Amino acid sequence: MLAKFGRILLSAAMLCGFISKAQALDFPTRVVRLIVPYAPGGSAGAQARTLAEELSKIWKQQVIVEDKPGAGTTIGAAYVASSPPDGYTLYLAGTSHTISPSLYSSVRYDAVKSFSPISRVATSPFILMVNPSLGVNSVADFLALARAKPGKLNYSTSGIGAGPHLAAEMMVAATKIDVRHVPFKGSAPAMTALLGNFVEFSLGDVSALPNIKAGSLKALAVTTAKRFSQLPDVPTFDETIQKGFEVTNWSSILAPANTPPELVDFINRSIATALQSPDVKNSYEAQGFEPAPSTPDELRDFMTAEVKKYHDVIEQAGIQRE
Repeated sequence: MLAKFGRILLSAAMLCGFISKAQALDFPTRVVRLIVPYAPGGSAGAQARTLAEELSKIWKQQVIVEDKPGAGTTIGAAYVASSPPDGYTLYLAGTSHTISPSLYSSVRYDAVKSFSPISRVATSPFILMVNPSLGVNSVADFLALARAKPGKLNYSTSGIGAGPHLAAEMMVAATKIDVRHVPFKGSAPAMTALLGNFVEFSLGDVSALPNIKAGSLKALAVTTAKRFSQLPDVPTFDETIQKGFEVTNWSSILAPANTPPELVDFINRSIATALQSPDVKNSYEAQGFEPAPSTPDELRDFMTAEVKKYHDVIEQAGIQRE
């Protein structure tokens, strides 16, 4: 009881501290917009809305989510990059943010330098999946089948250059298997193709969890460095494909470049507090995401490494820029 009371007092003290700091900064005094570069209804939007609701409580000011989809997330990113650096326009960036500059020749912003990194938000794996009817029960079985039938296995992803596609290209490079990519426009049709046996396997995101848990799809491995808490018996690519293999589906909050450091620090600490909220934790867990706050410097270094990694993958795979 005393421990619980102590946690309540600590939370109250932290909240009071944020309110005092906000008053000193005079921020926010009006609505804050969180730009999501995807169409409404996806997991990114749900993740953003959960965070926005909690930040609204902390700041005593409304935080709204605004969707600006299109062109591989570059429309939303470009909009934020050209917005005033006053903290009132924030951006939910993900894996695609560090991929798009190597895919689209029309990009007029720098994925790192055109933004003020604030904090990572959450992580999740991409998942190597098969239809149970394929008769494959492990990565070893899958690789044996692929090598026995070169060029005969087809796989679906959410699109050319998307995180699942590049994870698959890294797997192909590591294992030297010969498989065929069938891109779709989004995770849902890619999963439908696998459920209907139109392809032999797929690389997908955590939106596949309900089908995996229902037994409609079988997960063989996850791309994160550590095993996924919701699929603890499913090994990692690091364990089964190649030591050091890691591709993380991540999200983060960015602001326009030159946002004042004291404002970046305030928003960073607010996000860290929001991600400790039981409501946020429970919501993210239900969606398959694990909260993963960071410092601004950690996020900047991470994004810089991601840009280079995906540039190299795209170049080695021979994927043409659009």
